[in-house]
Amino acid sequence: MMIPFVWLLLAPGANYTMRDFKLADGEVMPELRIHYRTLGSPSGKAVLIMHGTSGSGEQFLGKVFADELFGPGQLLDTTKYYVILPDDIGHGGSSKPSDGLHAKFPHYGYADMVEAEYRLVTDGLHVQHLRLVMGTSMGCMHTWMWLERYPTFMDGAVPLACMPTQISGRNRMWRRMAMDDIRLSPDYNGGEYASEPFGYTPAMQILSVMASSPLVLQKAGPTRDAADSAEVAMVQRRMATGDANDLIYQLDASRDYDPSADLERIVAPVLAINSADDAINPPELKIMEPLLARVKHVKFVLLPTTDQTRGHGTHTIAAVWKSYLAAFMASLR
Repeated sequence: MMIPFVWLLLAPGANYTMRDFKLADGEVMPELRIHYRTLGSPSGKAVLIMHGTSGSGEQFLGKVFADELFGPGQLLDTTKYYVILPDDIGHGGSSKPSDGLHAKFPHYGYADMVEAEYRLVTDGLHVQHLRLVMGTSMGCMHTWMWLERYPTFMDGAVPLACMPTQISGRNRMWRRMAMDDIRLSPDYNGGEYASEPFGYTPAMQILSVMASSPLVLQKAGPTRDAADSAEVAMVQRRMATGDANDLIYQLDASRDYDPSADLERIVAPVLAINSADDAINPPELKIMEPLLARVKHVKFVLLPTTDQTRGHGTHTIAAVWKSYLAAFMASLR
């Protein structure tokens, strides 16, 4: 995704470093670097937006998100809101395996990532309350964890493209397949490879297909030859900015995610948005409805499949769902 130059200028990156960061499994990281960007003034109402697996906060500076939400008069107008865009552990400019430790990097989980987000917001940026917590995909799951861990810290929350329960079924299976593709690759060498191992390609192929939708892929490859070319280009784009060890850790981090036991603890209003064409969170499983029945103040929107939706990636196409966000924000006290 090409990031408009104007948003990069408005949101230069910075780092917040935490010393002796203790992970949930007891391991201590002597130094944890969290990279982040902010838009607007700290005097504005603070909004935390968290990215998905293998992404970074920079993804929210793209036209389909930033140009729809952050401009003058828009829902998250940065003259009124202080928008915080962190890169999570293992992602973007934050501490990650590819920095040098490779497969010896500490095995962080979602609980550790959420703790680091919270410490960035409170200790690093001195924000004591959030108007809104939002997240896409992995960030969506982190949003549910924020709702339970820090129930009064936000006025409202918008989880996009996930379910508030442990990852299972096909969603767990494709993640395991991708990790095994890399780990079992003959040239993986325990994570000490000289160039990306062979298994990184099929891992990215799985991720690319799961994150899209049949309609989008049919448009990209309406003929046999066009489909072949589109698949190669799609995977190469993803691989160009990634790393095999980083991807293993990013996928494995979800192993500790399961907010389903404590949904009754949630007190802040929630707007949960999923897409009907999301292969990662397919609505036909009918998992969401009984879970959300246990949340006090929640509105669930299942976006129908249209020419504008992008499967799982609809979470970043703000034009598709921002009308629901507008109504939700208007309802917040």
